[in-house]
Amino acid sequence: MADNDSVLIAAAQWAGAPMALATVVSTWGSAPRPRGSHMIVNGDGRFEGSVSGGCVESDILATAADVIAGAPAQLKHYGVADAAAWEVGLPCGGEIDVLVQPVSDTGFPPALFAQIAEARARGERTKVSTDLATGQSTLGECAGAFVNRYDPPRRLLIVGAVQIAQALAGLAREIGVAVTVIDPRARFLTAERFPGVTLDDRWPDEAIAALRPDPATAIVTLSHDIKIDDPALIAALASPAAYVGALGSRRSHAARRDRLAMAGVAPGTLERIDAPVGLDIGAIGPAEIALSIAAAMIAAFNAPPDRQAG
Repeated sequence: MADNDSVLIAAAQWAGAPMALATVVSTWGSAPRPRGSHMIVNGDGRFEGSVSGGCVESDILATAADVIAGAPAQLKHYGVADAAAWEVGLPCGGEIDVLVQPVSDTGFPPALFAQIAEARARGERTKVSTDLATGQSTLGECAGAFVNRYDPPRRLLIVGAVQIAQALAGLAREIGVAVTVIDPRARFLTAERFPGVTLDDRWPDEAIAALRPDPATAIVTLSHDIKIDDPALIAALASPAAYVGALGSRRSHAARRDRLAMAGVAPGTLERIDAPVGLDIGAIGPAEIALSIAAAMIAAFNAPPDRQAG
């Protein structure tokens, strides 16, 4: 699955304008962007997204201008750059195929953007099929077509407005993950300590249930207070969240497992908890611990479907 959030936002903002959509439909070798990556081009020259990280975007812009002007959808192939001939290519050695189609009823229908947005808002996954021969896209999965997947927006629910949470909230925002910090303690949960994120002062089990975590959600408990963390973990484990992590030592986590088991959480379900939370990078201090948590969260989001929770 590619990260196309900024493209979907731009499509909504530019609704009604002439546009073209470029999509990576095949990759070989060291391709800089995964299959499904979009780049959207406005008729006025603005664009959002990327299909190669900068290697072939200039050519895509020229092709998009032709498509917006009325040319049919075009399937472009890019390989290793021939510097001597000044050809557009991929210096990294990879190869990609990119479909450039009009945003229209004969290409990528504008209504599809609204349908994708509505499904994502409901926490649901959407699939769109495209006939590479005609450049026509339709909602759903069709045999023999290129199928792109659009997951709900990634979210992080942080339980415990502590110092690690401050660093983690900032990191998550930088990588495009929407953050909600949950803590019933008003002195901890302030806009000054957590600028630019959503604050929720409900008890965590109530907040998590109301926020309805989905497979694009990570939940991390950091308060070090069992009255706050334990109910949060019980609620988190009852959801299909992609990642559930808990701060604490191995000894404290063993005690936590016993408490949660006594509360009725099944042994297999307890295995979903990543504790001590985060990748083992020898982290020292709140910022490095936050980095290890962010890395573990992204690994869970990007795991193959058969390894994802839910």
